Amino acid sequence: MKSFSESYKKAGVDVTAGYKAVELMKVHVQKTITDGVISGIGGFGGLFEPDLTGIKKPVFVSGTDGVGTKLKIAFLMDKHDTIGIDCVAMCVNDIICCGAKPQFFLDYIAVGKNYPEKVAEIVSGIADGCVQSGCALIGGETAEMPGFYPVDEYDVAGFAVGVVDKEKILKPETQKAGDILIAIKSSGVHSNGFSLIRKVFTVNEQTLARHFSDLGTTLGDSLLTPTRIYVKPILSLLDQVNVKAISHITGGGFYENIPRSLPEGISAQICRNNVQILPIFDLIARTGHIPERDMFNTFNMGVGMTVSVDKNDADKAVEILNNSGVEAYILGELVNSDEGVIIN
Repeated sequence: MKSFSESYKKAGVDVTAGYKAVELMKVHVQKTITDGVISGIGGFGGLFEPDLTGIKKPVFVSGTDGVGTKLKIAFLMDKHDTIGIDCVAMCVNDIICCGAKPQFFLDYIAVGKNYPEKVAEIVSGIADGCVQSGCALIGGETAEMPGFYPVDEYDVAGFAVGVVDKEKILKPETQKAGDILIAIKSSGVHSNGFSLIRKVFTVNEQTLARHFSDLGTTLGDSLLTPTRIYVKPILSLLDQVNVKAISHITGGGFYENIPRSLPEGISAQICRNNVQILPIFDLIARTGHIPERDMFNTFNMGVGMTVSVDKNDADKAVEILNNSGVEAYILGELVNSDEGVIIN
């Protein structure tokens, strides 16, 4: 007998919609399958057998995150096929900061009402993010929660696991004055600061549809640009250069995230003119009359990730990154100081 409850459906939970969503998402999940996957979706747990060839002492690195209020932009634009990329990116970009290669990903989607096609759209983005980062989507959960979320809204969160040889874990404590800080460009706002953005623009369908010449697109399309995933370029760099530390520039911007990878007594001195600020951040600052200090303490400002290397490796590192599909440039250098980040 098939699973079905008329009473539960009257309460707002349609289990058959859940089954349909799973069927629709299978085609997206399939493209993320890697050699380590030994179970299909639908079981009580996702099974993964990591390839530990050449790894002497494997260390597993985990990361979990969501997308935040960027989801409000997706709701207003009724566009749900890229938000999953953000969810994956926020997890795997953290994992790669340790030097770990992402292995697998699990998602959690909570909805006010289960529209199978919409859920499948969300999962298509999650699958795209997994492909971009080389990890497998091995499971997840879709929870229909009437009365908790509005019927047209949802939340998305994810969890990723990576692996690194213990002897290859990055060693931020080896950083010293004179080391070079390299910037890797972001694709836009990524997935942080949207509560401020929504206040600045009084976000609604009309404001999101407005075209800005300096953006070359509508405000909505610019804001919904998926977070860049840095896994493959960073893995390529790690194979060729001694990288000392990596920072993922998320909520808190430069002032919060860069110091997380600095040893005591060392600060990052950044030349303000070196920062290649994207037009969307100029628009946010201008429209909201936001002081520059606050901008650098909230947004990535066009820098999605920073990498610290010895000055003798800097030019080679920039070249490798630029040849790996991202744009990189020298942002500044490390100095003896307790200020954390100095922008001048």
